[in-house]
Amino acid sequence: MTLAHDVIDSWADDPKGPAALHLKQKLLPVEGEGGVVFPPTYADVGYNIDSLPDGTNVATIDSVGSQANRMEPAFKAAKPGEPENALAKLVPQIDIAYGNEKVVSILEAGHRLGDALIRASELKDEARKAFESFLDVGDASALAKLAPTSLVFGVWDSRDTQAKLPRIVQSVIRAWDVTELKRSAQYAPPIDYSALDVFSEEEKAKQEGDAKSPLAKRGFVHVPAGEALGGVVARGPIERHVTVNLVALRRLDGGGALALRRYILGLSLVAATEPLDSFLRQGCLLTPDPTVPGEWMAIGRDGVRSPVSLTSDVARAFASKAAEAFGVGQNRRVAFKKELAQADLKDTDRKKAAGRAKAGT
Repeated sequence: MTLAHDVIDSWADDPKGPAALHLKQKLLPVEGEGGVVFPPTYADVGYNIDSLPDGTNVATIDSVGSQANRMEPAFKAAKPGEPENALAKLVPQIDIAYGNEKVVSILEAGHRLGDALIRASELKDEARKAFESFLDVGDASALAKLAPTSLVFGVWDSRDTQAKLPRIVQSVIRAWDVTELKRSAQYAPPIDYSALDVFSEEEKAKQEGDAKSPLAKRGFVHVPAGEALGGVVARGPIERHVTVNLVALRRLDGGGALALRRYILGLSLVAATEPLDSFLRQGCLLTPDPTVPGEWMAIGRDGVRSPVSLTSDVARAFASKAAEAFGVGQNRRVAFKKELAQADLKDTDRKKAAGRAKAGT
């Protein structure tokens, strides 16, 4: 049965409504069960694999932050020559021009409205006022007009006003009960450069096999590579969990609070239900398991879980209606200002110096 819009309205309007919506979706490597999957690697850590007290372990396949960064560009306008993106009409399309006629969308800024790029552009003062309005009187309407996805995926203006808004939509992919693999490789140059007097046999013998040697770095000699990270095999499920935090949504306030909440809910539902690009990184191409369809649940304040027929078509239709009622912010292009970036750096240095001076007193 199609999910009625008045039911969705109640998720935003009713203070006693559900606490959250949740989707658990089983994923499979394109190679099938038991296929090797490459998680992200982190400096000084390698793969993020946590061991649990019962002896099992769990590997992060895609973090909350990475998932948000993959979901947000769904609202970005199509490039010239590409098919039109209907979702782009739901949010203001704001581009920041820099360099030699280059532009970057605000939807591609990693820290969203709190990004350094915003502080170094003509948006700086407007963004600060929007954050201050939220801090001073709890009004999020200016943020929704300027950068509504900052409300959907969360934002922290940590380098300026300190305004912080939680994520409405949170998604993460984990693999359970994994075995870590290793891989080795051997690079062989196509010809013997020493035989052509590019360098001597002595230099070749000395540097061959040392990946850090100058000849190895330039690809002139054999270079073995062993014991590198080789992915993981999941003996348990690979799962994507998506949560829409309705409690946080209903705390949004400001002028036209009802329309604001419904608008952000619509964007959140679209972000949560749109099919995600399954290519996460080299060696990590995942698709939903068709034999175990994911199911959306509404989790009541009492913990009762009730299935809901939430689909991308339903989400798009609701979001379009809510966006029209709220009024989407205007599309525009603003300029990056080098002097603002330089001033921001100087301001950071002054704050650090003041902090050191205070600590020394």
